[in-house]
Parts: sequence; structure tokens; C-alpha cells
Amino acid sequence: MDEKQIIQWLLEGDVAIQYQVHRDLLGNEKKSLQDRIANEGWGKQFLSKRKSNGHWGDKFYQPKWISTHYTLLDLRYLNLNPDNELVKESIEQVLDTSIAADGGIQLGPSTAHRSDVCVNGMFLNYASYFNTPEEELHTIVDSILYEIMPDGGFNCRTTRSGAKHSSLHSTISVIEGLNEFQKTGYTYRMNDISSAKKSAEEFILTHRLFLSDRTGEIIHKDFLKLSYPSRWRYDILRALDYFQNRGRKWDKRMHEALAVVLKKQNKNGTWNVQAAHPGQVHFVMEKAGQPSRWNTLRVMRVLKHFRKDKLRPIRATS
Repeated sequence: MDEKQIIQWLLEGDVAIQYQVHRDLLGNEKKSLQDRIANEGWGKQFLSKRKSNGHWGDKFYQPKWISTHYTLLDLRYLNLNPDNELVKESIEQVLDTSIAADGGIQLGPSTAHRSDVCVNGMFLNYASYFNTPEEELHTIVDSILYEIMPDGGFNCRTTRSGAKHSSLHSTISVIEGLNEFQKTGYTYRMNDISSAKKSAEEFILTHRLFLSDRTGEIIHKDFLKLSYPSRWRYDILRALDYFQNRGRKWDKRMHEALAVVLKKQNKNGTWNVQAAHPGQVHFVMEKAGQPSRWNTLRVMRVLKHFRKDKLRPIRATS
């Protein structure tokens, strides 16, 4: 398939995919498509699982992928209308009942005093997207900024095992949240957030998105698997998609990661979901090992963004 045929294939998918294809690839902001996400397809399925107590699953963070937390993250990435009242009610409920002593989000008794920076980043991401009043997010921001590590990134294990080196998993979740907070138009601690994003991005780029800064070896082979939804897990496409969403200019340290992504393209021009993270889910959006509209869309918008920098053609690694 050529690019036009691939776009047509994408437009045959869920309405959430259709909306983002029009917005990100075709330059058309079709609000009518966005408004349909809550009433059909994946969006309707997620919303239908919400319980009368305002939660999904059992509570905020249990069971893992069907909990309130990860369902709200899924709905944010569907690009549900940011003014959806049911979602806003659930976020307000979490803020009313689950603030830890450090101002972050409490997952349970073990995080009642010092919260998890990775979850705080993800919470800030969807709470900002769904237009939560800015002042209600100030303590979340404060708790995140308190956790910046000397190497510029973040690691949720500092609160559990005293980690001394940042984690790509935690760092990507945090900067996605900080970026969404600023994109929403919020200005609290603007300079501190910009500085934190810059240092965290440099941490990722220093590792060329997936390589040890000391040995040059692959940090973890799973970083090269294109999974969706990403949950809390890092991979190179998630990082590249962050950089395009951030509006970051091309950096040569992205080259090897993008070359790996291009090597994974199918002969028909699509990309697969390579693996599914184990755990209970509300439903399966796309099957592992099959062509993925999510991954194809994300790769195409990454390529579109970096073409603006007159990027030279990048060939897949052999």
C-alpha cells in the first residue's frame, strides 16, 4: 500500500483512530469525530465498564489494567472529548480521596506518605487533558518535581529500593504528564517544569532512546517491542511519539531508534502490535502479531513531524 492507501486503511478503524488520523496526518480537526468516541467503539466500551461508585475495576489502582487509573489513561489516549463529565467526576473523586502526604496520588497504605512518581506523571497526564482545575494539580506537580534525580530523569523505585539511576519507564511517564500540563495552558511552576522536561529529555537522548550510555549495548530488548497500550512500560516508539507531540526538533541521537522502528514495517506498509503486556483487560483493541492501526498511526505522525526538519531519509538497520 502507498501512503494514501494506508491512510484509507486507518480511516476504516475505530472512530478514535479516525479522529487522530484527520488531526495528525491530514490536518483536519474534526470535532464531530471526537464527540463520537464516547458513544461508539472502544470509547463506549471503556465507559460502559465504569461502576456506579465512579471507579473501574476494584479501585484506583487494582486490578492493574482494568483499574480506574489505567482506564483513564486509555481514555486520554483515545482522545475522548476533554469535557466528558463521567471522566471528570472520577478524577475529582481520586483527588478528594487519594492524596498522599507528599501531595501525590496514594495507591494504597504503602504510598500513603510518599507516592509513586510514575503514577503521578500518568495521573497528571490525563487529569490535565481532561481539564481538571489547575490549582487542584499543584501538589501533584510539586511531588513530581521533588523526585528529579541527579542524572536528570526519574525513577519510581527511589521510594522502594533507593534507586540511584533514573528509569526510562518512569521518565517517559513523568515527562508525558508534565508536557500535557503545559499544553493544556497551565502555568504553575512553568520554569521548573520546562527545566525538568529538558533534563529528562536529555537523559533519554543520552541513552539514544534504548542504549546504555556506558557500554552502548541495548538496555532491554523489550524497549524495541512496539506495544500498545504502553501502560507504564517504555519503548522506543513511545519515546519518539513523545518527542513529536512535544514539538521537539530532530536530534541525531534519535537516529538508531527510528531506524529500528522502520525495520519493523510490514511489506504492505503497516506496523504490527508486537506484544501485549500480560494482565486482565476490559477488552482487546488489537491482537499481538497483527497489523496495528495504533502503531501505524503513531509511526506515521512521527515521520510527518520530523520531515518538517528536512530530515534525511533514514534506512532501517540491517
